[in-house]
Amino acid sequence: MAHGTAHIGETPWRTDILVGGHAITADEPEALGGQGAGPAPYDLLLASLGACTAITLKMYAARKGWPLVSVDVDLRLKGSKEEMRIERKLSIVGLDDEQKARLADIAERTPVTLTLKSGLGIETELV
Repeated sequence: MAHGTAHIGETPWRTDILVGGHAITADEPEALGGQGAGPAPYDLLLASLGACTAITLKMYAARKGWPLVSVDVDLRLKGSKEEMRIERKLSIVGLDDEQKARLADIAERTPVTLTLKSGLGIETELV
């Protein structure tokens, strides 16, 4: 499966992430004491869902031979800490209404969507 590391040093709140051989910088916005050098953690969560949604829908359309031109995924994290939810809006170009509806249905079952909906256990170990 996937593997990633995150390192934070003396610079508040800049975090260097290495995942899948790619380096990513995460940070908090200046309003929260960071430098805004990269996306904040919840931004990365939305990015993961957006990428998975777009990729899965493009793959599905390609397998079906559908003339998909583009998929735009607009994501917003809403609610309080106790009742957070993600609002996802899809804009699909190149397909008829029936094909778009099918892709909207598929979006509900992308791997990251299913993981977020089901919850994910986390085991923490001090080494």
